[in-house]
Amino acid sequence: MALMLRSGLGLDPWDVFHQGLQRVFGLTVGAWVTVCGALVLLLWIPLRQRPGVGTVANVLVIGASMDLTLRVVDGPQGLPARAALMAAAVLLNGVASGLYIGARLGPGPRDGLMTGLHRRTGRSLRLIRTGIEVTVLAVGLLLGGTAGVGTVAYALLIGPLVQFFLPWCTVPTAAETPRKE
Repeated sequence: MALMLRSGLGLDPWDVFHQGLQRVFGLTVGAWVTVCGALVLLLWIPLRQRPGVGTVANVLVIGASMDLTLRVVDGPQGLPARAALMAAAVLLNGVASGLYIGARLGPGPRDGLMTGLHRRTGRSLRLIRTGIEVTVLAVGLLLGGTAGVGTVAYALLIGPLVQFFLPWCTVPTAAETPRKE
């Protein structure tokens, strides 16, 4: 998330929203990541989604990590380097989502919303994630957040990337693991 911001080519949709909140109400983008993560957990209640240790870690760590990264990492110079940073950020976010959902320690708040809606509606992860991303992007823009080509790339690619990486990263349950005889 911080790498996308540093690329200067557009924030991911949630961070357009977080930046909009920062502009309207103050606090850092990372602080809004944390606050919104906690608030999104309330949307889990009607979905009967259960948090895990990974869920709590996501709420407590991601925003602080973003603020720390923004303090220590400068943006690259030149469009090719900025584009590479943006592309790496989108890809890494897809891999990271697959890893921590697949670890079965509890998804982050936003991914739990996605997986809860998937489970309740039967719709594809790709469709649900893209719908969520487009919605928060629109609200973020109304609040004054900034978007760019990276925002569009993220909104269109994160759902398919998570859907691609999740099967590769999912830890099998005991029932799924073949027994050695």
